[in-house]
Amino acid sequence: MNHQIIDTAAAPQAIGTYSQAVKVGNTVYLSGQIPLVPETMTLIDGGSAEQIHQVFRNLRAVAQAAGGELNNIVKLNVFLTDLTHFPLINEIMAQYFTPPYPARAAIGVASLPKGAAVEMDAILVLSI
Repeated sequence: MNHQIIDTAAAPQAIGTYSQAVKVGNTVYLSGQIPLVPETMTLIDGGSAEQIHQVFRNLRAVAQAAGGELNNIVKLNVFLTDLTHFPLINEIMAQYFTPPYPARAAIGVASLPKGAAVEMDAILVLSI
């Protein structure tokens, strides 16, 4: 298989046996990002809104390292420990994406790594 591993210091380094992203052809599979600050590898201070913003910044950094942007995302998965934050996801996502929006799933989970309130992964397609 012809693939390229995407790695950038502008996003948190992998904390397990995975890559930040893998590019196969024009498709990039972005691993889950939690609200870690890349420079400290600790959760961002603040509440759910700050965590959501940090996850989008982390996803954007990996997308850019792969040669794309957030608007190249065609599928976004959102994992939340509290589904009452779903309206907040919509509000903040509108600050990072423009229509047409990607396909998306929002999944409630019992817990996430490092005690994060949110995690997102994505698939993006680069322009030919």
